[in-house]
Amino acid sequence: MSPFWQRWARQLGLPLMGLAVFVMIWGLVADHIHTALGTFPGPVAVAEQSDQLYHEYEREQQRKAQFYVMQEQRNAQMLKENPSYQAVVYPYTGQPTFVSQVGTSLVTVLSGFILASLIAIPLGIAIGLSSNLHAAVNPIIQILRPVSPLAWLPLVTIVVSAVYVSSDPLFSKSYLVSMITVLLCCLWPTIINTAVGVAAISQDLLNVSKVLRLSWWTHVRKIVIPSALPLMFTGLRLSLSIAWMVLIAAEMLAQNPGLGKFVWDEFQNGSSDSLSRIMVAVIVIGLIGFLLDRSMLMLQRWISWDKKTALR
Repeated sequence: MSPFWQRWARQLGLPLMGLAVFVMIWGLVADHIHTALGTFPGPVAVAEQSDQLYHEYEREQQRKAQFYVMQEQRNAQMLKENPSYQAVVYPYTGQPTFVSQVGTSLVTVLSGFILASLIAIPLGIAIGLSSNLHAAVNPIIQILRPVSPLAWLPLVTIVVSAVYVSSDPLFSKSYLVSMITVLLCCLWPTIINTAVGVAAISQDLLNVSKVLRLSWWTHVRKIVIPSALPLMFTGLRLSLSIAWMVLIAAEMLAQNPGLGKFVWDEFQNGSSDSLSRIMVAVIVIGLIGFLLDRSMLMLQRWISWDKKTALR
């Protein structure tokens, strides 16, 4: 076999073989697990329920389209009868579907992660450049870093409810609670790894910067950031994975719209299809987490000078 096919067999064939073995073991074990809601769902039951959830989404989209068409027809009729009539279009408030809740969770987690990154990267660079700032801030980071989202969630909920008071809010309180909880929990890996990457810059590069008499901003832009990028992206990948895990827990506990609430609602529902629907959600959560991590790797490969690190 040529090296080309050997590489493809290793990169594609082995993962597919591993997945096939996993699915086979899952199907065999599931048949022997009996619960109060019936037999634990195997791959076939989960695939059927996935199709059902998607059809539910399509039906809800059709109802949504019909809702707006009926409003347009009603407003046109009212304007025909009364030209001074002020047409009003009401938003559709139908039942959220699994697909729509996936979208809600993705918007929330990316919002919290991006905002956390905008805070963590500059702070990490500043900490890495200043030993005094590191000594002052490090105890705070080490104290707050292990705090569970279960502890942050009630505090964030109370603060948002007290501070965010508006008759016409731009964002819903449930979105802000979930997003801020994600932000507070995923800051720390990026801060720590960015600071370590900045502090570990080669002395030769620092000497070059001094010889060229680079300004502080040019030094940071040309020397610090490129050198710290590999560790910075390691922190970003860790932060994104933590953000995704924290979001599901926050949505489940706070009953905020999203995948976490979907899982909790199905658990409370207790129907014969609940286990299969929960397993669909579990698989989708894992796949989205995998895709988010791969996306960060692709971004790192595009931006970073260290291409070998980006391939790991």
